[in-house]
Amino acid sequence: MINFETSPERYRHWKLETQGRVATLSMDVAEDETLAEGYKLKLNSYDLGVDIELADAVQRLRFEHPEVRVVVVKSLKPRIFCAGANIYMLGTSAHGFKVNFCKYTNETRCSIEDASARSGQRYVAALNGTASGGGYELAIACDEIYLVDDGNSAVSLPEVPLLGVLPGTGGLTRLVDKRKVRRDRADVFSTLAEGLKAKRAEEWGLIDGHFPTSKFQEGVEARVAEILKESGGGEAGPGIKLNPLDVEASETGREYRHVSLKVNREGRHAELTVRAPRGELPSSAEEIQELGDSYWPLRAYRELDDALLHLRMNEPEVGLVLLRTEGEIDDVLKVDKTLVENREHWLVRETILYMARVLRRLDLTAKSFFALAEPGSCFAGNLLELLLASDRSYMLNDPERPVEIATSELNAGALPMSNGLTRLHSRFLAEPEKADLILEMDRSFDTEDAEDYGLVTFAPDDLDWEDEIRVAVEERTSLSPDALTGMEASLRFAGQETTDTKIFGRLTAWQNWIFQRPNAVGPQGALTNYGKPTQPQFDYKRT
Repeated sequence: MINFETSPERYRHWKLETQGRVATLSMDVAEDETLAEGYKLKLNSYDLGVDIELADAVQRLRFEHPEVRVVVVKSLKPRIFCAGANIYMLGTSAHGFKVNFCKYTNETRCSIEDASARSGQRYVAALNGTASGGGYELAIACDEIYLVDDGNSAVSLPEVPLLGVLPGTGGLTRLVDKRKVRRDRADVFSTLAEGLKAKRAEEWGLIDGHFPTSKFQEGVEARVAEILKESGGGEAGPGIKLNPLDVEASETGREYRHVSLKVNREGRHAELTVRAPRGELPSSAEEIQELGDSYWPLRAYRELDDALLHLRMNEPEVGLVLLRTEGEIDDVLKVDKTLVENREHWLVRETILYMARVLRRLDLTAKSFFALAEPGSCFAGNLLELLLASDRSYMLNDPERPVEIATSELNAGALPMSNGLTRLHSRFLAEPEKADLILEMDRSFDTEDAEDYGLVTFAPDDLDWEDEIRVAVEERTSLSPDALTGMEASLRFAGQETTDTKIFGRLTAWQNWIFQRPNAVGPQGALTNYGKPTQPQFDYKRT
């Protein structure tokens, strides 16, 4: 079972150091400390375990070190920055694992960009040696890239010529969308296995600068100093500690403080329940700071995040997740009101941004989600996003047991999808005025109102409720999971396209297909034959 929780004192592949407003993330991959058997992590190549640590470090910098303005990402290995995702790990992994691995690494790189765009922590990649494949994709997720000019070091995306697959961590998209590299040059670069060295790489826009070996450290430090001068002061802080989650794991699920996950493997579905806060709630930034990571929104969404990752990686045959909530709507709305009133405080801001990232993780998860609004539910404000994110929603229509859902100001843009839209506006693309009207009303909706306004999919009465849910579950879990994944990914991100939707909708779909093609993973495929004396043999028919 893969565990996504870690902390700096447990890192085996990264070293995180902070000194005032500068942090250093040093990659020093222990080649024998692999997540599975059958490969070694040579040349700072990485597997999922390496990326779990990186994701944790990026998260901790935002919550534990808000004073940091610049993060320098470098390697402690001589003459090598990072060789990318370990090829032998990819060659021996199951198809589903490869796809989920790429998706997780994409989300980690997006979190780096989110930290830069929204938290003011700029990332500088200091490439002391060659950065190939996923190594360059890590660099390109940073704000600026500097390469040592030693006559040998280069940047490259060699996946197409060497492996018959795509750069799986958004490299192609970021080349043309983020760095705005000319299409013809991007074509050459992406088919040139050896890559480009410093001078040509800067000329083509693949890096921001280069320094000779003797002046590399000095050059990077000078640029960091310039960024600090441009950025002004850091957050007041102090940061908070992200403590381990308390989770009771069993054969049938996981139990957290605010989240429950129950797995029905025989039925290929799971129930995921988020519970509203209980007891007295803080109303000021000072009280929230004092609570630290035990503050309900931060703790509950960290638990939800862990549960989603567990479902992805450890429960591959679970195809449907039934989303439920429990608690008082007023308590959820009170939390949202406090978050909105104190959103200028660094910790509140970071908490809201984190909630948004977790909800996007749900959007991007290749499972079907059905939301069930029943008596005792609290799909309100931030938790209403769970219902809006679902592929379908069912709300009980029983006058004897009334059910309500409600909006809050957080639904109006604080928790955007990958397409940059709110889930309400994504829902009502043909009627954006309806989404605006619902948000302006700032009220709760009973079942009939929710159905009339289009907020739920179905509203069965008490007599039909159990049968309708049962039939819906049986029907959904009987369908092809491959077809459902493609269908859901196509339907969830209607509207405008962004870099994120290109990466997760377009790249993930193509990579999913390419990872199963004989040219990549067949007996004569490039990925299968990498490092062997045999040469790949391609079927040259275009499809």
